[in-house]
This record gives sequence, C-alpha cells and structure tokens, in this order.
Amino acid sequence: MSRELVDRFYSAFAAADGETMAACYRDDITFEDPAFGVLHGEDARDMWRMLCGRAKDLTVTTTILDVSETAAKVNWIADYTFSTGRPVRNDIIATMRIEDGLIVDHRDEFDMWKWSRQALGLPGLLVGWSPRLHRKVRLTTVEGLRKFQSDKR
Repeated sequence: MSRELVDRFYSAFAAADGETMAACYRDDITFEDPAFGVLHGEDARDMWRMLCGRAKDLTVTTTILDVSETAAKVNWIADYTFSTGRPVRNDIIATMRIEDGLIVDHRDEFDMWKWSRQALGLPGLLVGWSPRLHRKVRLTTVEGLRKFQSDKR
C-alpha cells in the first residue's frame, strides 16, 4: 500500500496535479525542505498546489530507494525553468513517514548551493552557500505561498 501511495504522489507531481498530491498527505502533515523551511497542514498541501499550478516545463523522474508500510525514501529529480529563465535540474532525496495510509512527515534534502548556481547564475555561485541567501530564498518562497493562498480565497 505504501508503494502505491508514493507512486500516486510522484505520478501526480509529474502530471502537475497538486490536488492529488495534497490528498496523499494526512491533515497534520509536516513538510520540510531548504527552500520553504518547515510547513504544516494546509501550507504544505498548498505548496504543491502552487508549484504544480506554476509548472510550465516541469519534468519529474523518481526512483523509490526504499519503502515499507511506515516509511519511504525516494530520489526524485525535477527539471524545469526557474522564474529567472534559467534551466534547473534539482536532485532531491525525500524521506517520508507514513501513517494511516497517508504521508504524515515529508523531508526533502538537496544541495542549496548547487540549486542557487543554476537558478540564480553568478549571484548563486558567489553567495549560494551562505545562510543569508538561504534565508532570502525561504522568505521569498513563503511570501509566494502566502500570496497564492490569499489569491485562492
């Protein structure tokens, strides 16, 4: 059952179907990644709705590294054009905890410096390693999420 849940989640992502992705999360989901920080509940679900809604040329490939009834580890790669017009290939390791047939905890890890070099060009190369840039990216992404949420109301 857990393999089917993980397959459904990432197949929905590849199809830019944020609603199906959101439905794979339990109400009390906790999500964390370097770009958004920690998100809970509807914020985590809305993040996927927003990202899928903005996706123009997104390609997602996945490899399930490990899966059990209560956990999964997935390597997923997202290829897309960032808002700067620059192409990005983000190689991510996701760890998920599964309860009651839904994802309750989802952590994505990726190299923020590598991402920022691709997405931002020279500024990312020069300061993409810095906590200051990481904070700026997080503030910008969360601000975008809040705008998405206010626009959908």
